[in-house]
Amino acid sequence: MKESFHIISDGSCDLPAGLAQEKNITVVPFYVSFDDTDYLKENVQIGIRDFYQQMTERKGVFPKTSMPSVHDYEEAFLPFAESGMPVICICITTKFSGSMQSALNARSLVLETCPDAVITIMDAAVNTVLQGQLVLEAVSMRERGFSYEDTISRLEEIKSTGRIFFTVGNMEYLKHGGRIGKVAAAAGGLLNIRPVITLKEGEIFPSGIERGRRRTLQKVMSLLLEYLKESALGIECYSLAVGYGYDLEEGLAFRDHARDVLQENGYDIKDFPAYQIGATIGVHTGPYPLGFGIIEKAVHDERNS
Repeated sequence: MKESFHIISDGSCDLPAGLAQEKNITVVPFYVSFDDTDYLKENVQIGIRDFYQQMTERKGVFPKTSMPSVHDYEEAFLPFAESGMPVICICITTKFSGSMQSALNARSLVLETCPDAVITIMDAAVNTVLQGQLVLEAVSMRERGFSYEDTISRLEEIKSTGRIFFTVGNMEYLKHGGRIGKVAAAAGGLLNIRPVITLKEGEIFPSGIERGRRRTLQKVMSLLLEYLKESALGIECYSLAVGYGYDLEEGLAFRDHARDVLQENGYDIKDFPAYQIGATIGVHTGPYPLGFGIIEKAVHDERNS
């Protein structure tokens, strides 16, 4: 089927490169640096595995990311503007990054040379794996033949339903990024206490603390179950994914365990991917973030696909 519009997202969407290519999604990368000088394009000049490897090997070194430039977005938009293909560009929540502003500035530049170009810049109000799920919902609507306007309208409706429930390996990176105080971080290190965090509508909220990895993951699981139980919709109406950091094996084991727990609670889910969390969020969480992303599907199937 010929595309009626094209989908672009910034690198925060954390979709596997192969999947983005398969679904014909253009990803505009973020940049990452370990020395504040050399910034490398994520997934172009530095892979996610290498990024996490360096994090685990270079203790006390805190990498930083930089958003895509106006020029990066301009290069992404221009071919579609020139060909007359409408574009939906889905950017990381503006509460975490200025990526959307770069996209807006690029759109203005493109319109100077292509005044008839149709480019919508959308604040995802989410990030990482959850942003990727929202992008895939846009793809789903495109594949089903929905119009450009209807797709934008529906994405705006569902993005507020998105939640990330997750934990981290320790508090070191949250402390460095100013997300928690030094005293709390020191106490957490001594007591092996780790935070459980919820992200919704572009902001992060504390959802408790637990001692040890196992208990924090149990709390993450309970937050997901609470969300599903409070919903008027069945699990088949949601897109659910696991997001993991450096440790693929732990991520897959967590996903498989979660599937069992969900089934025990009456939730049968078949499509349950695990995606690697990229550098955009990894610089704040450290190498061991783990949790769920969940968002309402744009189109509700009669059965769980």
